[in-house]
Amino acid sequence: MCGIVGYIGKREATPILLEGLKRLEYRGYDSAGVAVLQNEKIEYKKRTGRVAELSRAALNNGLSGTLGICHTRWATHGGVTEENAHPHLSNDGKIALVHNGVIENYLSIKKFLTSKGITFYSETDTEVFVNLIAYHYEKEAESPNRFKESVRRSLKHIEGTYGIAAICRDCPDEMVGARKGSPLIVGVGENEYLIASDVSALVSRTSNVVYLNDGELVSIKNGELSLVDYEEKTLKPEIHQVDWDTSEGELGDFEHFMLKEIFEQSEAIQNAMRGRFSDDESSAKFGGLNLSAQELRQIDRILFCACGTAWHACLVGEYLIERYARIPVEVEYASEFRYRNAPLDKNTLVIVISQSGETIDTLAALKEAKRKGYRTLAINNSVGSTIARESDGGIYQHAGPEVGVASTKAFTSQLMILSMMAVYFGRLRDLSFQEGLECVKGLKRVPELVENAVQQNDAIYKIAEKYKDMTDCLFLGRQDMFPIALEGALKLKEISYIHAEGYPAAEMKHGPIALISKDCPVIVLATQPDIFGKLISNIQEVKARGAPVIAVTCESHPLPEGLADDEIVIPDCHRAALPILASIPMQLLSYHIAKLRGCDVDKPRNLAKSVTVE
Repeated sequence: MCGIVGYIGKREATPILLEGLKRLEYRGYDSAGVAVLQNEKIEYKKRTGRVAELSRAALNNGLSGTLGICHTRWATHGGVTEENAHPHLSNDGKIALVHNGVIENYLSIKKFLTSKGITFYSETDTEVFVNLIAYHYEKEAESPNRFKESVRRSLKHIEGTYGIAAICRDCPDEMVGARKGSPLIVGVGENEYLIASDVSALVSRTSNVVYLNDGELVSIKNGELSLVDYEEKTLKPEIHQVDWDTSEGELGDFEHFMLKEIFEQSEAIQNAMRGRFSDDESSAKFGGLNLSAQELRQIDRILFCACGTAWHACLVGEYLIERYARIPVEVEYASEFRYRNAPLDKNTLVIVISQSGETIDTLAALKEAKRKGYRTLAINNSVGSTIARESDGGIYQHAGPEVGVASTKAFTSQLMILSMMAVYFGRLRDLSFQEGLECVKGLKRVPELVENAVQQNDAIYKIAEKYKDMTDCLFLGRQDMFPIALEGALKLKEISYIHAEGYPAAEMKHGPIALISKDCPVIVLATQPDIFGKLISNIQEVKARGAPVIAVTCESHPLPEGLADDEIVIPDCHRAALPILASIPMQLLSYHIAKLRGCDVDKPRNLAKSVTVE
């Protein structure tokens, strides 16, 4: 979850490192630090808080050099202090290290190093790691590749996950990196190289990247890149081209990335659809599944695995695929599936969803499914990500970079892909040609309808003003609106710190109704015509107990006048597209409430965008 950037080349490293770190700040913003080799000594600066604080300290104090590493932290071991911030230096000052991940056996290594006279100044596992490298560095005095060899030997003693970048005082022309379970990417520029935990830190400098696999160690020395595994077997680096417009990662005229990304959803959904409908427009088509129609017809069950917002997308996928394709679907938290021995039929297809393609629990669930011989697919938004490379096949979202920690356009992009997948699987089974035509026609209208939905931004702001001081909130929905209720509650919790829960509307009477009062607003997703009467009854039960109601309805099915305190109306749409349209007001309402409460919308406390540690 932390951000790593390293630079080696001919230019001044500090401005390049800090620029990359600003692009990675969504990965962690407890503290930040930078270390540069300057006058045969590793000079460094660390600051708690945001990267801007570090930038002022580093640039004002003249950190100068052409080799350096930096880091923005999401705390795992130890509190948020300058002592615990990265980079960490070895006791002798020779080696500096930045690290993303968790070293599970750090206490036993720390005990060993303490017996050798090593003193520790932080609470982190990373300081143990860098001193282990220094220990091996002293033992490898005769090795021609002393620094790289000391890192390689250290890694063989490490248990856990890591992405690292390291520099050495004695090696002004060398930088070393390695990964296991935590992403690391090498950018190949003109007479310069960068190492980063995310491609967004590199794209302003180069479009050529090498994605490291688990168990690989990279050394950049004297302008040359070498790649080996931990047994010293030489590997051939594979250079990929990154097609990414850096302006997509800029705020433009928007105050926050979250709002910008809400307004980008029409385009993101259009990109998810582009080229993915059949010529006769009766079905969807996907080029990267690597499974034939005959193989897919053999599927008896689908298992979705994901975390957080992506898990909510999976729940929507369950409703859609069971409705249109009649295939039984289960949804698992990836963090639970990886540790339990779930009985699965041999004809089960496992689909994982992760925006970043690096979510540690989702990756582990994918590997567990592959280990047991199940066919796997991935839906993700990051070309070259570990999950994309590990799965048998997959679907790329094409949503563009999502910087705001609270997912918006990535979520609705996932919903669109799942809607298309439901139609695709349905047409392989018993969904008729005419039904397929109607579904595709409805889905192709979604970008335009999303544009209409976001135009209610000002009206939703006025509703947010009424409820910004609430401390509790319930979200209610039925069928495929239940996952949207869960997602709405999550958004509100994430960025405004208001306690919120999502429930199936009919389940309210089985416990949650005890919470309802005038001080607990209830948001009801009353959008489905076939159960509209049931939803009206649920609203009346809420109103009878004095709670204010915010209702989300469709144009053709308004509520009886006066039933809701506030009503947000979304455009009429095909049933397969309804979860996408209903998501928009949930996002805007949460955004405006958080902003009115003075919260840091894009960088909510305790959260990071990409969860790469357990």
